[in-house]
Amino acid sequence: MPQSTPEFPVVVKIVNESGNPLPAYATEGSVGMDLCAHIHESVVLEPLERKLIPTGLFIELPDGYEAQVRPRSGLALKQGITCLNSPGTIDADYRGEIGVILINLSNEMQVIKNGDRIAQMVIAPVTQISWEPATALTPTNRGAGGFGSTGK
Repeated sequence: MPQSTPEFPVVVKIVNESGNPLPAYATEGSVGMDLCAHIHESVVLEPLERKLIPTGLFIELPDGYEAQVRPRSGLALKQGITCLNSPGTIDADYRGEIGVILINLSNEMQVIKNGDRIAQMVIAPVTQISWEPATALTPTNRGAGGFGSTGK
């Protein structure tokens, strides 16, 4: 079993049935790792159409961690394709295939091919909380000011 290192202190088991390379950090400062489509034939996304795209990846996260599936900025800018539920959350106890819900927000048909980089995945620590029922909350300067209350 792989051991953690100072550079990579968390080890995550992964099964790769896609034939694509494992997700990897593109640069030393990268936070996300690209996820690739694992499809047997190209998928057409019409304008405003959404589809679940498989990756062929299955992961076993350690307790206390989640994986977030996020859009790739280049795909969003250049083709108008983004992740519909962003970030998508993969819980530590999920063992199924990672899928990415893509939507085409452009005015043109877009084609996804096998191996295309379709999203990025970020592994992050999580905290579970317990609720403390109360009848009032501690006041702050902001108070109940909501959307747009602090300026433009």
